[in-house]
Amino acid sequence: MLLAYNRKPENPLRLLPAWQLYNDPAYGRLAGKCGVGNVYVLSAGWGLIRADFLTPDYDITFSYVKPEDRYKRRSMAESYDDFCMLPLDARAPIVFFGCKGYLPLFESLTSSIRAPKTVFFNSAAAPEMPGHVLKRFDTRRRTNWHYECAAAFVDGRISVDQS
Repeated sequence: MLLAYNRKPENPLRLLPAWQLYNDPAYGRLAGKCGVGNVYVLSAGWGLIRADFLTPDYDITFSYVKPEDRYKRRSMAESYDDFCMLPLDARAPIVFFGCKGYLPLFESLTSSIRAPKTVFFNSAAAPEMPGHVLKRFDTRRRTNWHYECAAAFVDGRISVDQS
């Protein structure tokens, strides 16, 4: 239903593009630098969706939640019909900014895409992701550190070369 809704020129439900559902300015800054058509959001609720994909407000996460909010937390064991809107024949480098709880979904949804993939991480040990370029982003920030990493990318303070 959501795919069909996005094909229509009108938006009577006033859904927002995926990147606008988040409070952090990192999404808007990435869309401004790379072009909204080149930014994708990895969503625990929807999968890998285009930043301009009209999406209902939702609150599903792979991250820690308070015990009373357990209904918001998705486990990788749960079966979702996740989208992967990134074209299978994509050739441009793919860069991932996100916490480790999202890496399994990212890896599974992009495993058939042969484009070079860079994954930023900030844990002491690099994640096991064969075939990906892994780059540690050094920061003291532990929660939502990937927003700081994305800002560093937009500002040109970190490199995304594939070596």
